[in-house]
Amino acid sequence: MITVNNLSLQFGGDVLFSRVDLQFIAGNCYGVIGANGAGKSTFLRILSGDLESSSGSVDIKNGVRMSVLKQDQNMYDDSSVMETVIMGSPRLYECGLEKDALYSKEDFSDADGIRAAELEEEYAELGGWEAESNASQLLQGLGLPVPLHSKGMSELEPRQKVKVLLAQALFGAPDIILLDEPTNNLDVNSVVWLEDFLMDYAGTVIVVSHDRYFLNTVCTHIVDIDFGKIKMYVGNYDFWYDASQLMQRLAKEQNKKNEDKAKDLEEFIRRFSANKSKSRQATSRRKLLDKLTLDEMPASSRKYPWVGFKMEREPGKDRLFVTEVSKTVDGVKVLDNVSFIMGKDDKIAFIGGDEIAITTMFKILAGELEPDAGSVKWGVSTTQAYFPKDNTEYFTNNLEMMDWMRQFSEDKRESYLRTFLGRMLFSGDDVYKQVKVLSGGEKVRCMLSKMMLSGASILMLDQPTNHLDLESIAALNNGMSDFAGNIIFTTHDHQLIQTVANRIIEFTGDGKITDRLMTYDEYIEATKTVAE
Repeated sequence: MITVNNLSLQFGGDVLFSRVDLQFIAGNCYGVIGANGAGKSTFLRILSGDLESSSGSVDIKNGVRMSVLKQDQNMYDDSSVMETVIMGSPRLYECGLEKDALYSKEDFSDADGIRAAELEEEYAELGGWEAESNASQLLQGLGLPVPLHSKGMSELEPRQKVKVLLAQALFGAPDIILLDEPTNNLDVNSVVWLEDFLMDYAGTVIVVSHDRYFLNTVCTHIVDIDFGKIKMYVGNYDFWYDASQLMQRLAKEQNKKNEDKAKDLEEFIRRFSANKSKSRQATSRRKLLDKLTLDEMPASSRKYPWVGFKMEREPGKDRLFVTEVSKTVDGVKVLDNVSFIMGKDDKIAFIGGDEIAITTMFKILAGELEPDAGSVKWGVSTTQAYFPKDNTEYFTNNLEMMDWMRQFSEDKRESYLRTFLGRMLFSGDDVYKQVKVLSGGEKVRCMLSKMMLSGASILMLDQPTNHLDLESIAALNNGMSDFAGNIIFTTHDHQLIQTVANRIIEFTGDGKITDRLMTYDEYIEATKTVAE
């Protein structure tokens, strides 16, 4: 379907990747991964024809239609929702416009009649008479209710526009679909629907995502941008990650015999293949793992930060009591009589589409906001560390990173702080950069470092995975899973919720909550059963 030949891309004097040879075929879903700045989105732009490569070619068979998820939420503000989705099939949309223009002519000629007949035939072949019905099904699957389908795009909220643009990319059964971060800002039900859609899709899907669970669920192959190369591996993200870590470990053990290495790799493949039935992927896709050879096992040059939280002292029995809390924000009651008690072993995930309500709850728990009614009481022996969704106020000064960290550390020695920062991938002169010029991902790693230095017994994290690459998300996941204290957090990362939380509190959008003592997957299954 797509053949990439000897592809290279150079910006200025820097080579992003070179001598890339790949083939993407129908029926497979390819997950594109790489460190921040490796060129994932750039690679998709080259495949779509939006960007010229420095050398090489991208060949697509004649007659093949490619669809791309648009990133500009406001580019269709002059169109209706339904029109925007149908524009996903450009020829169908143009055919409909020309046909309508002909029929609206006052001086309809014989030539117009012949042309109209041709258009009617083409329109039918392209599925024009079912277009609105099909578009509506896509929109409903993504959680956009029918009354909004006739609205103008300018009337929608940003999260709703994202769903319309995604429906546009999926509309009309394109042969190839390119998706750059399609799960961003989607609620859990929409993500599950998208996973099911892509798993049943007969064409070629190429997707960039930081959502590991999503990559594991839909991908048959991983396309890794690393070492200035782009290589393709059979299997999902977890398989790639575990194989990469194993290869790196074995590479460091130079005294191992070659046959021991082969034995370890073969055992690894057998073990992973034995467990792959837990995936929701189709059997035909799982069989692709059987084609893997030892020579295809990947290794990575990427560095993983180290995230570890340790509490200074074990708190007593009482942890947190939230009693009948209510709060109105900008005239809207986002919390209405919310109550819950946190137990000794609770790791709570806040979920739900009402992110304002969730962030408001975090701010009240952190003491940044007062509730309009009700109370929050922390156990007297507890200590809390808070990761806010918006960390801007922490980075407005002119402090260098070393001095910024020194504010939060009892050990003020540069040698100690440098070691600590090194674990978070800050080394050399990086530690003397002013914090106000740090990237979004660097600021998040600084905030996580601040939390690690706190020794708190209870962690509160509001969207900590924003701005993080896959490597940092994996490190954060490990640190949260290993933490012996309590955690309250929210994130769009499915795997992080599933592997950390043992209790789910959903903010239902009417100021209320639903509270269940179960894992995330169990919660999804339970709510799906109720809906059915």
